[in-house]
Parts: sequence; structure tokens; C-alpha cells
Amino acid sequence: MLGLPYSTAVNKPLAKKAVFTKFSLTTAQRERFDADISRMAITGSVTPATVPGLQEGREVKSIYILTVTLRTKNYDRKNILLLSRLIPQHMVFVLRYGEEEQLAVCIGQHLLLSDWTPVNSHHIHLQGLTFDTAWQHIVMEIGRITLKNGNSLYEQILEDEEQARLRKRIESLDRKCRSEQQPRRKLELFEEIQKLKLQLK
Repeated sequence: MLGLPYSTAVNKPLAKKAVFTKFSLTTAQRERFDADISRMAITGSVTPATVPGLQEGREVKSIYILTVTLRTKNYDRKNILLLSRLIPQHMVFVLRYGEEEQLAVCIGQHLLLSDWTPVNSHHIHLQGLTFDTAWQHIVMEIGRITLKNGNSLYEQILEDEEQARLRKRIESLDRKCRSEQQPRRKLELFEEIQKLKLQLK
């Protein structure tokens, strides 16, 4: 599983009822959760006992792997964020649909996702001497994050999301500009695009 040592392997099914009970979900919320998720199980436990080479960090004491079998590839991301609140641990989600899987981690209310790949083709690497360092590397690997300008991991996540939002806005305005017939409006759109491009890093 994910290229981790055999000592980390576990198989502890997690009942959906636990989610429904803890969060007192409405009938509609339960139905949406059930429509997305077929079953769940904790399949990995990375702790000082299972990986003696790693020491407890100041913030991260252990890392768990939760495998989620999906009913649909077009799942609601809110359901994964809900799971991260159910289990207040540092968690790597292995989201499986058919013969494909995607890795996910939650940082606050931010869900970072890897690409979809064939089942069992993902690997995570336990780099560093402490769980703090190992967790940061895992998050950066899954989220394809590169720290820049002295940013902390969380600051970089926020900056990357803002840059992605800007690029999406520029693409939208660019399409409007190309199809706009009125010269004045076309110029306004062009000028707005140029201003937004100046904010890109």
C-alpha cells in the first residue's frame, strides 16, 4: 500500500454510521454521502512503533491511511472534508473508483488532490527524521506544491489557490474578449486581463 513498510498495514473497516452519528447529518446529507461513498477502511498506520526511523514531531504524532471506495468519480469534495473532521488525525485518503485511484490530503478546509492513476501505482515517500517533516513532504508531493519566497506550507497553499483562481478568471475573460463585438467593451476586457496578468507569479 503506497510503498509503505509492511509494518504499517492494517485493515480496520469504518462504518458510515459513525459519520452520520457524529455529525447528525440530515437525510439529504446522508443520501449525498451514501451516493458518493461505498465503503471505508483504515488501511495504514504510520507511527513511531510501525516506522521506528521516524520520531514524533511537534505537531504530527502519526499518519493514517484511509481507503475510500467511491460509487462515482465525480464525488462531492465536501464529503472528503467531512471525513477529515470525523477522524482528527493527519490522514492520507486513497480514493478508489473502479481500477483508478486518487490521493487526497486535507489542510484546514483545503483539499489537495493528486492525479487519477491505476490502482496501486501511487507511492508516498517518508522523508526526513520527524513526522512533521514527513507530513510536509507528503502534502507537497500529493498537492504538487513547491515552496517559494520563504512561504510556509499553508501560505504556499493559499498563494497557489489564488494563482489558480487568477488564471481561471483570465481564461474566462479571454474567451469573452475574443467573442465581444463592441470595440469599447473589447478594450475594457483586454485591459482587465492585462491587470490580472500582472498579479500572476
